[in-house]
Amino acid sequence: MQMNSEQQAMLDGKSGQAAAMAMRILSAMARSEGVREWVAISSAHIDGCLFHGRSGCDFAEKLVAGGGRVRVPASLNVGAMDLQQPGRVLLGGAARELAVRQMNAYVAMGCLPTWTCAPYQAGMRPGLGEQVAWAESNAVVFANSVLGARSNRYGDFMDICCALTGYAPASGLHLAENRRARIVVDASGLPTALKQRDDFYPVLGAWLGRAVGSAVAVLAGIPASVSEDQLKALGASAASTGSVALFHVAGVTPEAATLERALGGAQPEAVIALTGAMLLEVHRQLNTARGEQLDVVALGSPHFSIHEFAELHRLLGGRRVAVPVYACTGRHTIAELDQREWRGALEAAGVRIIVDTCVVVTPVIAARAGVLMTNSGKFAHYSPSLIGHAVAFGSLSECVESAVAGRIIRDAAAWGAA
Repeated sequence: MQMNSEQQAMLDGKSGQAAAMAMRILSAMARSEGVREWVAISSAHIDGCLFHGRSGCDFAEKLVAGGGRVRVPASLNVGAMDLQQPGRVLLGGAARELAVRQMNAYVAMGCLPTWTCAPYQAGMRPGLGEQVAWAESNAVVFANSVLGARSNRYGDFMDICCALTGYAPASGLHLAENRRARIVVDASGLPTALKQRDDFYPVLGAWLGRAVGSAVAVLAGIPASVSEDQLKALGASAASTGSVALFHVAGVTPEAATLERALGGAQPEAVIALTGAMLLEVHRQLNTARGEQLDVVALGSPHFSIHEFAELHRLLGGRRVAVPVYACTGRHTIAELDQREWRGALEAAGVRIIVDTCVVVTPVIAARAGVLMTNSGKFAHYSPSLIGHAVAFGSLSECVESAVAGRIIRDAAAWGAA
């Protein structure tokens, strides 16, 4: 690796044991990819604070003991505990203690206790071309695609190593030449009414992840009115079903003012004309439940925004739900809910608001099996394997009407027999 004087000093231990260990790890990872240069980063988003076992806690506490201190602003992803409402998390025994210790260790290193998978909703919004080291797949794809920042898909524990040193290996999506689209996905032939539905975007994302893997695609024919929450849902699904870390939307996202700009002036390697039948098949795949049985509704993966809570509040219209509804969100959104005086009304309607974490990464839902309904492509992808629930996927409106009725209700006009 090519080292400047600051990097060499860290490697030599002159900035403490934690920084030296972080630099050794980053150097070894870079060499394994044949990378010799660095980029200076301006922020990090840390996924390593989520508890997966004792080793994660030990690693974080070793960094703290070695004098670890982040050199750039570093937000924290969800942990395994709702620290504001600890009784809502069913994690017990030693695992509960270790999960809290691990979260505390990252705060001790100077990380911001945001505890959200949507740091871009909590004020962490790097600008166009800004080099960052973000982990958590939906956060990475949002930063790259919607904000135009530059990050690879960093995992545990590369994220904190970058934050402790202020550097990342100069590879992948940090480099301009790797950010141009290679594939064109043409959605112009799809009905306008379909593209206006909120559940269109997680289905499109689930299709995109399966179709392109880790390739960079540009979507054409998406309405210019597409919202940030819809782009969030698209990216989260694409990053879950595939390895998508960057997509472009022609005329919408910052590196795709035109289709030609997104392609970098080159010809695409493939052009895919998207059809309703292609998306209908993905919609069917997301729905693993059969019949009308409904046990629980889960919302907020990525974390529910204040705009999504506004729509949930409107759709409920003062009605109570007949099955548990969990809405996962961040502290920043809770503060806005309280300011608007919506939190009490939602909880009175039977909505259980989960903060700092979500229902698929830590025990919140007591039942080990059942049918979970969600409007999240990410929840739909992970729920069968992580919490053992069959999935009914639908729009937010379908989720609300089903929760109130206590059984699955579909808008058959939108997705046919799905």
